[in-house]
Amino acid sequence: MKKITAVFLTMVIIGILLIGVQELPEFGKPHNPANNYVMEKYIRDGVEDTGALNIVTAIILDYRAFDTFAEATVLFTGAIVVLMVLKKEE
Repeated sequence: MKKITAVFLTMVIIGILLIGVQELPEFGKPHNPANNYVMEKYIRDGVEDTGALNIVTAIILDYRAFDTFAEATVLFTGAIVVLMVLKKEE
C-alpha cells in the first residue's frame, strides 16, 4: 500500500510540475519577463542607486541582498547538516 501511495504522489507532483513548465514563457522572446523594464532600470540606475561600479555586484549585493542572504543561509545549513550526519561518534 505504501508503494502505491508513493507512486501516486510522485505522479501527482510530476503532473503539477509539467503544468508549471508548460506555463513558462518561450525562451528568447523579447516580451519575456526577463526582458522587461526591471533589467533596464538596473542598467540605467544601478550605479546611482547602489554606489557600486560593477553592475553584477550592484544587483547581487544591493538589489537582491535579502535573496542572496537566504540562499547563503540554506547552503550553510545544508553543509552543517551534512557534517552532523557524517560525524563519527567516539
